[in-house]
Amino acid sequence: MHQFRQDTGTIRPVRRSYYDPSSAPGKGVVWEWENDSGSWTPYDMDVGITIQRAYEKQHPWVDLSAIGFCYVIDFATMGQINRQTQRKRRVRRRLDMVYPLVSGTLPKSQSWPASPGVAAAPPVPACACPQCLLVMSVKATVSAAGTGTATLQPRKAPPAPPAAPKAPVPAPGAKAPDSMATVRGSLKPLAAQGSRRQAASTPALSSASSTASPPGTGSGKASRPGLGTLNRNHLQRLAIAQSRVLIASGVPTVPVKNLTGSSPVNPALAGITGILMSAAGLPVCLTRPPKLVLHPPPVSKSEIQSIPGISHTCRKTTKKQAKKGKTPEEVLKKYLQKVRHPVDEDCTICMERLSAPSGYKGPQPAVKPDLVGKLVKCGHVFHLHCLVAMYNNGNKDGSLQCPTCKTIYGVKTGTQPPGKMEYHIIPHALPGHSDCKTIRIIYNIPPGVQGPEHPNPGKSFTARGFPRHCYLPDSEKGRKVLKLLLVAWDRRLIFAIGTSSTTGESDTVIWNEIHHKTEFGSNLTGHGYPDINYLDNVLAELAAQGITEESLAQEKD
Repeated sequence: MHQFRQDTGTIRPVRRSYYDPSSAPGKGVVWEWENDSGSWTPYDMDVGITIQRAYEKQHPWVDLSAIGFCYVIDFATMGQINRQTQRKRRVRRRLDMVYPLVSGTLPKSQSWPASPGVAAAPPVPACACPQCLLVMSVKATVSAAGTGTATLQPRKAPPAPPAAPKAPVPAPGAKAPDSMATVRGSLKPLAAQGSRRQAASTPALSSASSTASPPGTGSGKASRPGLGTLNRNHLQRLAIAQSRVLIASGVPTVPVKNLTGSSPVNPALAGITGILMSAAGLPVCLTRPPKLVLHPPPVSKSEIQSIPGISHTCRKTTKKQAKKGKTPEEVLKKYLQKVRHPVDEDCTICMERLSAPSGYKGPQPAVKPDLVGKLVKCGHVFHLHCLVAMYNNGNKDGSLQCPTCKTIYGVKTGTQPPGKMEYHIIPHALPGHSDCKTIRIIYNIPPGVQGPEHPNPGKSFTARGFPRHCYLPDSEKGRKVLKLLLVAWDRRLIFAIGTSSTTGESDTVIWNEIHHKTEFGSNLTGHGYPDINYLDNVLAELAAQGITEESLAQEKD
């Protein structure tokens, strides 16, 4: 019971479920919730069964947290309530077609090879694709070896009656009779080319399967092997057996580095390799896709600890008003020196020569367009007219960032919407950090209305995927990163409102160039562990936002 995807080589388990006739699916009951577009989405089967069971017992409500969902279903109002955000959605109970009833005992799952003495299922037409031909031929070979039949030795013909003469022994170089066919000969058609492959493969599999069949298994016809044992260990053994047979039959083999080793193989690379190698009749080894582990094992409240050296375990932010009382010109005077004789270069904001007036065409600041200034830290030169216009188009928080080298002047703040940041220690270790526990950060930002500092003031914005759980190792460097993240949170620099690069949705809360690790026990998406460079990378990203160890001292002041 496996699903095999040929283009990527991915193998996934599948299963068939049976439900009690008294359960929700047995009665044809489907529970649904109303999504944002106004259409109805059915709950997962297990969730629907839980809701229906509480509904039949006439409970006023049911809490779904026991099965991993932070929702409460209120039967009085037929609504779903998010326990964290208190957002409400409508739910409904719909009668659908009843699941078909099955009489008798539940069927047992079948696996390959079948147990001796069990009647084989009716033969199924074999698939002619190279992968299935390879797998079935190798399994037939291994089955023959497992039942005691010599894989590379000719099968002896049944003993003749006493009165009949003995079967002649073939001379060296002579063609053996059909009753003395070998597995080696039966597998040779796999090396055939072009249109001969499909025609030659079916008899070969039949011959190999009949050779592999133990006495007393019925008519001797082989049914198509299933994919129930296609795990890594079995495939490695199958590949080794097939390789030996092919080498013995004269078919050359091509070794692929790490294909059957312990190191992981990218599924797409494995799939392409499998298609090419099996088309040439060579052994193939495919790996199962690793599982995505987003969250740690359940943690009780008594196991959660505060972080030494950091006060509190929660921090909230509200909308901060931009600093007022100073004009843009007054702010820029702190960071600029006037240049009376500018060099003959371009202003990187308006792309006009510094010796000519500014080319900015927007709202005109109260500054002469031909004045030029130099930033005191980095020394880059711009039109004052352009710098004032750039400041007016930004957050207007009293800070300035050089458009050329990104040097920050003053304290940079962002436009992060109001929300809450929680942080604590949990008693589990991250991959690659087995010597320490884990710092868990939980961000929670509700949807709302955009303010004057946002892209579309007065328009509502969405907040998808909250609460968002992030993880740091509870090491010295991990705690340092957390302290700087708290500064970034207070300065509203962790999130922003914009267009999601993942979904393409606009006017939604997005990450703001400070990467976080949201996978706890894996690193399939690049947002998990192990990642030996992550802490150094995030420190560099924080520094690019003007947040360093000096910022910690400034916050204390």
